[in-house]
Amino acid sequence: MKRKLFALIALFTLCFASAAYADDHVETVLAGLDNPCGVAIQPGTGHVFVSDSAAAKIVRVVDGKAEAVITDFPIGVYGKGPMFNIGPLGLAFLDKDTLVVGGGGLADGEELLRVYKVPAAGGDAIKADAMEKSFKLAGSEELKGEGNFYALAKNKKFLYVTCNGDDTKGWVSRARIKDGALVNYKRFLATKEATEVDAPVGATISPRGELVIGQMGEISVEGDGLLTFYNAKNGKILLNLETGLSDITALAYCPKGQLYATDFVWLNTKAGGLFQLISKKDGDDQTIESKKVLDLDKPTAMAFADDGTLYITVIGTADGDKKGGKLLKIKAGL
Repeated sequence: MKRKLFALIALFTLCFASAAYADDHVETVLAGLDNPCGVAIQPGTGHVFVSDSAAAKIVRVVDGKAEAVITDFPIGVYGKGPMFNIGPLGLAFLDKDTLVVGGGGLADGEELLRVYKVPAAGGDAIKADAMEKSFKLAGSEELKGEGNFYALAKNKKFLYVTCNGDDTKGWVSRARIKDGALVNYKRFLATKEATEVDAPVGATISPRGELVIGQMGEISVEGDGLLTFYNAKNGKILLNLETGLSDITALAYCPKGQLYATDFVWLNTKAGGLFQLISKKDGDDQTIESKKVLDLDKPTAMAFADDGTLYITVIGTADGDKKGGKLLKIKAGL
């Protein structure tokens, strides 16, 4: 068992990044976004899609500019202390033309996971209620309703969604992918019960196929973020590690296999950034060193392109009436 877990954690060390990434490797692709909270790369085209969350729309980058794809999402509010308007959140493509959007603008139990056929680049935008299919996780006598479908991660068989409705459970939900469509969307994994730490937010699939979840922890507590590996088929916990990070908002593997995380650091956002997660072995125990690669102003989501280019969304800091949200591009090399 220890040998198996060591092989699992060794995924963290397949490529190495320097502690500080050079400024000339970081490019602002889009500025003036309003609380962007999701990013995905379209298969076949390489177009980058972004949830311009508080602007209630999904945009696509075309010739360096934001082109509206889906508009008029409902808007809600999230947070303690700082409060942020949010609408569409996590994004994932099932295929070239099928985009799944996690909602954040409705009440828990009414929140929707929406499936769209996206128009071609240069075409007219569609409205948020023009989805082909939608799903919700309503409440019952035993369960609270779910909402804030933040991060989406998929393998060949399932789409996984982190939820932030019932804080006593910390659900990750799951839908089966059947014939290119989503079916049987339901609660899958109660991460709060498994880890005793709240708020699953960041999510990805490891190169070995494990479901990897970043537990944000309490936003009023620094340094309580966890990294947890689960069997993606049955939800069995495989490995649970402290990271020293505060509020993990995104996880992603570079093409070479190294795992990265973004940390929002709710109580001290100046400390936020992109981190390389490096495995350490202390006797029979595995630990994580979280090595900062880049300072970031309230990072929310990230996605690697096939060539190793990394795209990151940040809420940023507003300047007067100008919104501070950005889509950043990090040159391949991590």
